[in-house]
Amino acid sequence: MTNVTSAKSVRRPHHWRRDLVELAALFTAVAVADSVANMIAHGPDGTFLLFASALTLIATAAFHTWWARRHSHAPPASDAAHVSDTGGTVGALPVPALPDPRQGVLPAEAVETVLWRMRTTVRDEPGSLAALCTAFATLHVDILTLQTHPLAEGTVDEFLLRAPAALQAKDLIGEVSAAGGSSTWIERADAHDLVDTPTRVLGLATRTALDGAELPLALRQLLGRCTIHSRPALPVTGRATGESAPVEGVLDGTEMRLHDPNGGSITVERPYLAFTPTEFARARALVELDARLGPRIPRSQDVLTLPEGEEITVRRADRDDLDAALAMHSRCSERTLSQRYHGPVGDADRYLQHLLSPRFGRTLAVESASGRLVALGHLLWDGDETEVALIVEDAWQRRGIGSELLGRLVALAVEAHCTSVYAVTQASNTAMVATMRDLGLPLDYQIEEGTLVITARLDPTSVSVLPPYGDSGLFDHHGQADR
Repeated sequence: MTNVTSAKSVRRPHHWRRDLVELAALFTAVAVADSVANMIAHGPDGTFLLFASALTLIATAAFHTWWARRHSHAPPASDAAHVSDTGGTVGALPVPALPDPRQGVLPAEAVETVLWRMRTTVRDEPGSLAALCTAFATLHVDILTLQTHPLAEGTVDEFLLRAPAALQAKDLIGEVSAAGGSSTWIERADAHDLVDTPTRVLGLATRTALDGAELPLALRQLLGRCTIHSRPALPVTGRATGESAPVEGVLDGTEMRLHDPNGGSITVERPYLAFTPTEFARARALVELDARLGPRIPRSQDVLTLPEGEEITVRRADRDDLDAALAMHSRCSERTLSQRYHGPVGDADRYLQHLLSPRFGRTLAVESASGRLVALGHLLWDGDETEVALIVEDAWQRRGIGSELLGRLVALAVEAHCTSVYAVTQASNTAMVATMRDLGLPLDYQIEEGTLVITARLDPTSVSVLPPYGDSGLFDHHGQADR
């Protein structure tokens, strides 16, 4: 509560000198009035002048009273009250609300704003954060969220800011540096960053718990713009790579290496910004959750009807489908295997163990009504990029299965917030080119020594372009069922 002290309630000291001055002034005024009255009374029009003077004085006094009431002024702040920060009415005197200092020059409702993500390192001492907040207020910048990352020396403060669109990043960095911030990094943010950190982490943990293929994507969304590499302990060459990381992981500046429960390691790189121990601990917690839950994929499936009346089932696949995939390879022609794997046909089987691992992406399988595996579609995490690949058994080609698989894979890529997908094939593979063009997305083509790379640019609106799970509309759907 604010204490109020009115000036009227304070007893002022009594001064006898002021009383003598007022008494002398009164006697002087009486003497002057008597002299003027005697002079006027003995004149020819004395009586008339006395009445006229009296009327003039009365009119002047009345006008002065009216003017004072109409244009009265509020009492000085020192005589009114001590005003609280929040404004309002205090005691018996009305106190106006104090204006927001940020609305003095740039009213918030009249200025276009943008979102920024900023990190800066400050000294670990009282007042360092207050200095930054003062600097932001000077530039009319609002702090939406704040995270702190303690270090051995100093603290990394991570802000989500709403700033006037006219404010340049260099000006913001300069003001932060003047307020004591160092190693400042800044980038534009969007509405997705408005989710608070605990909510985001819980959501990523839920996605990881439901699907083992989500771990690399969850790490990327948790740590921002970074590159994720999953390195198996035994790659397709069959020789150990020595890439396994200790169980506790390794943090080295802009790179962290985490132990993969499935063998090998997961490497996270972010060249522009060093990882903090707090981020390292969060990443390790997600990997530990994945290890405790073990291998898992969503067990849902779609039953579709081909135009000629045959039924097929589309579902997620993993390493449990290795034998069925090897059997499908044995039924494929050398031309089909060559177009898919771009190398010696004899090496095709060695890639399946890697491709079917949820750690490296997502795989969709197509089964016939008899349960035979007839097609595979892969969505592979390749650092910052995403690759799509298809293989359809010869006897099942040109029935729309490839388009169905590709549409579903692209829908999964959009759901994972990928910006593009690319397919690598032979320049003579016109079927794959036509399938990519059927997506209706912007495409880029690169040809080198007979190898064709087709890149499709994605954006969030692609979800509305593609039907659920990439359904091409070629088949009749019979819904989903648990396996």
